Order: sequence, then structure tokens, then C-alpha cells
Amino acid sequence: MDGLPPATRIEVCFAGRSNVGKSSLINALTGHKGLARASNTPGRTQEINFFTQSDSHYLVDLPGYGYANAPPRAVQTWQRLLRAYLAGRASLRRAFVLIDARHGIKPVDEEILSLLDRAAVTFQCVLTKADKIGPADRHKVLTQVRSALARHPAAFPEIVLSSAAKGEGIPTLRAVIAMLE
Repeated sequence: MDGLPPATRIEVCFAGRSNVGKSSLINALTGHKGLARASNTPGRTQEINFFTQSDSHYLVDLPGYGYANAPPRAVQTWQRLLRAYLAGRASLRRAFVLIDARHGIKPVDEEILSLLDRAAVTFQCVLTKADKIGPADRHKVLTQVRSALARHPAAFPEIVLSSAAKGEGIPTLRAVIAMLE
């Protein structure tokens, strides 16, 4: 944690299971394809990466949780860093918890949502890869996510459907971030 930049700007972070699309979403939000390194290999992001957005914000790309294609000791180290960041960063205004729209909330996501509740960090769910499911499946996953969020006091009620590939939800997320103080 001592290697992180000073907490002098508003921070929004992107948390989620490995390969849920955190880096791709940051690239879509910023309009820079190669800014955050995206990969098909789970566990590619192994550090907390800060990206400057204007003079007032940081977009923070967190390591994925859950399965990762990396040595177990490395995974444990970055999972501890992830938990320490989420529980102790005063400038963190919102955590966007990314959920793959094809799978909904899994038990490992529930762990992070509970950690955010305990840390009193407001979080908002973003369903990624929404372009890969049809309307019936969208309805089903939205119902499941809403039900899960009802049990979490730190949850922001609006769910954002997104697709980094198609641009869906990107203007909405940009507006949410811009309004955070």
C-alpha cells in the first residue's frame, strides 16, 4: 500500500473476477485501446494500476479475484493487496464491481461485496459482456443481481449494463464517474 500514489484525487476502482473485462472497460471509458493491458489469460493484472483522468480523478484497475493463471503465492499476495486497498483508501469514492452478464453473481463476488459493506465503500455493479446474452437472459441475470444487492447496505441501486466491445453503457459510466466528488 505504501507504493500507491498519494490519496489526493477522487478514485474509482474496478473490481471483479479474473477475465471479467476490467481492463477492457477502462480502455473503453478512456478511449485508449492499449491503456490498461487486457488479455484473455485470467490473472494478467497483478498489481493495482492507477490511470489519471483529468486533474481530479484516478481510474484504478485492480487485480482480478477468483481463478488466475499465476503461481498460488503471487495470487495470495495480490489478493491481500486488493483487500487492503478496498478496506483502507480514503479517497476511494466508488468501487465498480464488474459481473459477467453471462454468469451473474458468484460466491467469490459475494465475498468482495461483503468486504465493501464492512469497509463502508459504496459500490455499483456493472454487468459486462452484455452484448453476449439475449433479452431473456438479461432479465434473469438482472433479477439475480438485484436480489443479491438487496442484502448489501453499501450497494448503489443502479446496475449498469455494459459492453466494452460495442460501447454499451460507456456514456452512462462516464457520467457517473464525472458526478462523483
